[in-house]
Amino acid sequence: MKYRRLRNEELKELEKEFINFLAANQVTADDWKKIKEEDNDKADRLIEIFSDMVFDKVLEDVEYLEHKTPHDLKAFRFGEEQAEMNGLKIEGESSVDLTQQQSPQQMQEQLKLTGARLKLYTAEKKYAESRKMEIFHLMEGGALISRDGALFKSLESLKA
Repeated sequence: MKYRRLRNEELKELEKEFINFLAANQVTADDWKKIKEEDNDKADRLIEIFSDMVFDKVLEDVEYLEHKTPHDLKAFRFGEEQAEMNGLKIEGESSVDLTQQQSPQQMQEQLKLTGARLKLYTAEKKYAESRKMEIFHLMEGGALISRDGALFKSLESLKA
């Protein structure tokens, strides 16, 4: 198995796609029911193959990821050869929570009250594994897909 088996909730969300996958592999509804009852290993293998196909398709299309914690946020852009990361970190004690929706003015006021500072940092990394596997590991660690890359682009604009 390349990635991981889809969880039951994930499989339920992709039920239509899984049925299409089974049909493409000439497994009818009756066949599937029989396989589940009589050959758990085969059922598991089919689910694992489907899981890898789903992850491959999703990961292929990812260009941006975001990972937020209360005092640190990271935005990633994935190119062909390497990943770029822009981060923003709160240094010092502060009640600012970067996972919450706050206006820049609100954050600035809270930071001034506590004397904490924002630190912008960046990094680039060539892929140690495949591009898809790097994205997969970050997502398993809590990073979320960003469709438009707005956070990455905003942090990128602050570097200039």
